[in-house]
Amino acid sequence: MDAPTRSSAAARKGWLARGWRHVRAAGGVQIGLTLMLICLAVLIARYSWVLPGGTVPTPLIGEAERALYDLRAYYAADLVEEDKRVVLVVYTDQTLIAARKRSPLDRGLLAKTLRTLDTFEPKAIGIDILFDQPQDEDEELIATLRAMKTPVAVAYAAKATNPDDIEYEQQKFLDSFMARLAGSKAQPASIRLDNTFGATRLWPDIREGLPPLLGRVLLAEAGEPAAGAFAGYEGAIDYRRAKFQDSVLFPPAQIDLFVDPDPEILPFLKEQYAGKYILIGGDIVDYDRVETTFTSINGEVPAGIAVHAEIIAQMLDGRVLQPIPEWILWSMAVLVVIIAVLTALLEWPARRLALFGVAQLFFFQGLPFYLQVRNVDTYGLPAVGWLIGWILVFTAVTVAARASGAVQRNFATGALGKYIPRDIAQAIIERPELLSLGGEKRAIFVLFSDLEGFTKMSHAIAPEMVAKLLNRYLDMLSQVVLDHGGVIDKFVGDAVVAFWGAPISRPDDGMRAARAGYAIWQAGEAFRAEVAAMDPSLPPVGKTRVGLHYGDAVIGNFGGATRIQYTALGDSMNTAARLEAANKALGSSVMASREFAEASGLAWWREMGRVRLRGRARPVDLFEPAPDFPAEDRAQLAKASALAASDPASARALVEGVAARHPDDSALGNLARRMAAIDEGGTYVLE
Repeated sequence: MDAPTRSSAAARKGWLARGWRHVRAAGGVQIGLTLMLICLAVLIARYSWVLPGGTVPTPLIGEAERALYDLRAYYAADLVEEDKRVVLVVYTDQTLIAARKRSPLDRGLLAKTLRTLDTFEPKAIGIDILFDQPQDEDEELIATLRAMKTPVAVAYAAKATNPDDIEYEQQKFLDSFMARLAGSKAQPASIRLDNTFGATRLWPDIREGLPPLLGRVLLAEAGEPAAGAFAGYEGAIDYRRAKFQDSVLFPPAQIDLFVDPDPEILPFLKEQYAGKYILIGGDIVDYDRVETTFTSINGEVPAGIAVHAEIIAQMLDGRVLQPIPEWILWSMAVLVVIIAVLTALLEWPARRLALFGVAQLFFFQGLPFYLQVRNVDTYGLPAVGWLIGWILVFTAVTVAARASGAVQRNFATGALGKYIPRDIAQAIIERPELLSLGGEKRAIFVLFSDLEGFTKMSHAIAPEMVAKLLNRYLDMLSQVVLDHGGVIDKFVGDAVVAFWGAPISRPDDGMRAARAGYAIWQAGEAFRAEVAAMDPSLPPVGKTRVGLHYGDAVIGNFGGATRIQYTALGDSMNTAARLEAANKALGSSVMASREFAEASGLAWWREMGRVRLRGRARPVDLFEPAPDFPAEDRAQLAKASALAASDPASARALVEGVAARHPDDSALGNLARRMAAIDEGGTYVLE
């Protein structure tokens, strides 16, 4: 594994580890509650269709699951043209009007129709009409059925499996009717359809005491090889949709057409119905209508005979939808919960975490659609359960983690925020390794400030007033540093030490530090005015001096096991301190090194010569912030600095000319005097 890969893996581990620490800190009660919700989420993700036992629908969630299933089944359904393998011969409302008989359906019409259809040599005929009470035409119908050359499946139902619709007398007559067909090609067939949870979505389960399903009998009698693959099938009905808006899936014909057909059309009819599976039943407005998987989508409630036709077509096409094993459903439920836990533990930015969560939810909802298209039986697949389980676990773990860490983070951020900017404080909280014991070399922008004469003044006033003034002064300066994104290194009496560029660096650190240096001098002037207005008897407060330098330093935590200090060490710190002290001799208030000025990215600097600071071997080029200084004079000072070593006289003349135009500028006057005492290298040595 290369370095970037290892780093990425470590980062991911760190994200999870921090989240887990927050959860552990939540306490036993919170963790116990979270575990209970996780267990509940697993059960929801597994049993969102029905409660354990498989008979009682899961409240609210179950209805949502079925609605979502209907939606994906509808849009994943094959679009087909008219399926002429199965033909519907139906009683319609017009048939009933003409026969002047509504219920039971006219069996005389049926007998005549069967005799006609038998001459067409279809593969098999299925009758979706229940003969559960006597009629005058029974003898004719029984004789016709016994004489049929074509295999016929005759509808059968049992009181044991259909107690709401079959009474004892009906059952008795139905059994006697079927007994009279023994030895013929007419076989009993179950017409029971599954209506679990308000719609026929599944093949009916195989019940003891019932003959095979109507479609199974027809295909078996016709010798269709596909019948064997569906012998024990109890999965979803793979409904199809008509390819064209005004077309039908199965060609219908009114039963009246076959009662006394015109001899001239008989050849045509035979051509149309030979070798077909023919289903005979009712297509009546208020009779034997069945809600299907598609009803909630398109509002259509087809006749029961059409559902049997769909089952037959599914068998002929060999569309055995693959069931999802129980262990996979349990595995997915557990996996969803695990993913939700890991997602909740990730300490990512809110936007990134939200996108990741949404992507997961799209996956959990998209997977069932994909499986549906791939001929997998997704009835019972808990898509909504996955969603709710994920949300429940994510919320529970997030609440536990955030609740435990909120107080800690607020306290830590508030405490650190007194020394460093809140964005840096937040970075340290999220990445504690930034404050690990030890140090690293970093290029930083350093600021030193000092209040002139405060020590002397403190001897002349009461200690309580000293404390009040000092706290007010340091508060003003600290706020300036923090507002500009700096880190407060330490307070030394009335002196403030701060730096930019660690523990995290930003592209504009130099600009922040430069503006902070100038703002600190302004804050010092405001403090002077505030003290003068507070009590005229108080000794006058001196001005605030600032030194600025950019260079390498060792940044980190230094100390031992009991006490550490996050600080910066190195020559850069000393140089900034010397620049601050040099202001007194230079007649200035804010002084920066060339390194600082050039790295700041600001163009407001004016060059103030080269000096050798006390205790420093190398000379330092001085730069002073002067936002309102004329550009032509700024250019003259730059030219003078360039000529100082080679032509000191010309350099001096240029500086004196600029100083003359600004007689009240003490720093320029000081520079003019220094130019008269520079050495061969153009450097002035501070005493």
